[in-house]
Order: sequence, then structure tokens, then C-alpha cells
Amino acid sequence: MAILDMNNDEPNQGLRCIVDIAKSFNEDIDFKIYNIRANNEFPDLSYDIYISSGGPGSPLEEGVWRQPYLELIQNLWDFNKNSTDEKKFVFLICYSFQVVCDYFQLGEMKPRKSTSFGILPIHKTKAGLKDPLLEGLDDPFWAVDSRNWQLIQPRLKVFKEHGCSILSLEKIRTHVEYERAIMAVRFSKEFVGTQFHPEADPIGMYAHFLEDINRQKVITNFGETKYNDMMDKMDDEDKIIKTYGIILPKFIQSAIEQTTQQLIA
Repeated sequence: MAILDMNNDEPNQGLRCIVDIAKSFNEDIDFKIYNIRANNEFPDLSYDIYISSGGPGSPLEEGVWRQPYLELIQNLWDFNKNSTDEKKFVFLICYSFQVVCDYFQLGEMKPRKSTSFGILPIHKTKAGLKDPLLEGLDDPFWAVDSRNWQLIQPRLKVFKEHGCSILSLEKIRTHVEYERAIMAVRFSKEFVGTQFHPEADPIGMYAHFLEDINRQKVITNFGETKYNDMMDKMDDEDKIIKTYGIILPKFIQSAIEQTTQQLIA
């Protein structure tokens, strides 16, 4: 498995969480981390599984990494399209999700009026209710959401041409007239992505945000009420814990099983 670090060397919890989940499969997979944006490091096509992380900044940024990254995504997509007996499995998180959705022109990638931050409800679509990736989660389910950008105004014709489907949408906001953001997309049987953070580990995050420097940063940016609400929900096993224990592990396990079947065949 290749883990694509899109954090541009900024401190974060997401990469640690992805690595922790990967380590739980250490009897079945080896993995390597590639620092995409900061070091311009890229894997080849020899891996079976690719997980591309979240990260800061604009998904429209024209960094030196962008073209090679998009070429990698396109090559993986083309590999799956042209191969009948071997597939590559790709999971895109937050920033990576935004970059690839914009690349495939699935809708309008727009900055939000204000940052979305916290543990928030995510609603399944009809496709999401039937998708195995979200099986076992409530509707709505709760997940970590941290973003300044969003995918809105889906181009349904493009979705149909690519064979993509929308799996979930952001919370319903009756007090404003903003369009709801797309929170998860099934690009294909092997490609999937989420705007939210399914890798978020409630225990590790709780300890992280208890530290004074991190606590104060959240309070300064979002207020004490938002901080307290986040910490309360992080301690609720009916919310964040389910996304952490279900989505990425299920994706990796399914990829392992399908790759094993390919090798046996």
C-alpha cells in the first residue's frame, strides 16, 4: 500500500491515524509513505492500494506536485479501465478528494463562506444507503469535518459518463440557503473518496485537543462553544468512533480480499 501524504509538512493528526490503521493490517500488507506536496515524492503503479490523505490549502493550488499527482491518478484510473484481471484500489480523503473531484469536473469546487470544523452529521444518499462502504453507519452518521472548500452543483451528466455516484451530503441547514456539499463519491468499484475524515481516531484526537496549545488554537479560531461541543461528541461512541472503525478498515480489507482473489485467479 502507498500512503500519499498531502499535508505539505504541516503538523496534523490524519497521517498518524492512517498509519495506525495500516499497521493493524501488518500481517497482510506492507506500506510506504510518499510526501507528495513537500518533497514531490511519487509511487509507481506497482502498489495494490493507494490512500491519499487530507491536507491544508486550496485544492486548486498549482504546485509543482499537481501535474505528477493528477497523472498518477489518471494512470491508476486507466489501469483499472484497461485491465480485466488486476485492479488498483484508491481512497481519497478531504484535500485529495477535492483535487480529484475538480480534476474529473464532477461539480463546482468553491471556497466556503466560513470554515466547517467539528464532528458533524453526514447524510447518506440513496446510493449511499446501498453502498457497502457505509454499511453499519447510521443515517445520518457523524464524522470529523474540517474544510474551507466544498464540492457543490454536481454535474450529473459527468457523473453518469464516469460511472460515479454521490454517497453522502453534508448536514441539512434549514436556517441558511446554501447548497449542501457533496461529502462522499464512489468513482468506481475500486475508487472512492470522502470529504470528511474517516481516519479520525477519537482517542488520539481527544488527547491531542486536550493539550493547551491545541485547545487554545481551536478556541481562538472557532470559539469555546465549538471546542466543548467537539470534545463532547468525541467521547460519544455513537458518533465518531463508528467512522474510524468502519470505513477505512473496510476499504483496506475489501481491497486485500479482491487482490488475493486476483492473485489466485
